[in-house]
Amino acid sequence: MNGTNALGEFLRARRALVRPEDAGIRGGGLRRVPGLRREEVAMLSGISADYYLRLEQGRDRNPSLQVLEALADVLNLDANATTHLIGLAQPRPSRGRRTASATGRGRAGRKPESVPPDILQLMEGWPNNPAYVENKFTDVLAANALAIALSPNHAPGSNIMRAVLLDETERELRRDWDELTEAGVAALRANVGPDVDDPRLVELVGELSVRSERFRYLWGRHDVQPKHSRVLRLRHPKVGDFELQASKLGIVGTDGLILKVFQAAPGSRDAELLAILGSLTAAGEVRDTSGSESRQAVEEQ
Repeated sequence: MNGTNALGEFLRARRALVRPEDAGIRGGGLRRVPGLRREEVAMLSGISADYYLRLEQGRDRNPSLQVLEALADVLNLDANATTHLIGLAQPRPSRGRRTASATGRGRAGRKPESVPPDILQLMEGWPNNPAYVENKFTDVLAANALAIALSPNHAPGSNIMRAVLLDETERELRRDWDELTEAGVAALRANVGPDVDDPRLVELVGELSVRSERFRYLWGRHDVQPKHSRVLRLRHPKVGDFELQASKLGIVGTDGLILKVFQAAPGSRDAELLAILGSLTAAGEVRDTSGSESRQAVEEQ
């Protein structure tokens, strides 16, 4: 795992979330820590306590699929978390080999990410639908004018995860902030999969772990859940409270780029408020910073 022990960290975090009684263990006595003990996980999985200890400590990183599936069952993992667990145990190329081929500017030797021109044209042809493109680390690469009017943090160069967790104005915008942050952190882990030592992820997680107690708690749970379409409940300083349907569409031929599009139910009060926001944007009352930035990837990502 290139110096990390992602498999062991995941196992420790997930066993701490399993109540002994839910695993069929009764009368377990006084417990210093929540969840299952190592020996209990081993017993329920049908493996030795010593072998399970080696897995958590990172001294054995190649368990069989049968062992992983047994552990997933004991830890009550759903399909997404099980897939993530199996991925953590797969051998991967060393970070050195992967970054050696990276050329051009960018953080940690990363190649600049570019948004396909047809996607940029598509977004700009949606004057009534906020839309932006983000990568798997939630770095924003492109956005149309209405998306930036919805939130300045949708502008290219921003990071959605950082903004939602650290920017107080963004927190005021999101009426469902608690639910949104929980889903967002679980989706981040799902998006990066087993590539937990990616320099961009390490940089982002390091910053947010230092600056956000909420992030530290959620990241420490090791929840894994891809983000699906959902309803966003917003409180915009220009138009007040309204709701939008947020859809996420994968962009074929890219390394995990996502087109995120917002829409309101036709004929609804929400659609009316979104149209008002669009009118304010067109009139210049809401700052539009997209310009040429929405036509290119941000090479600093």
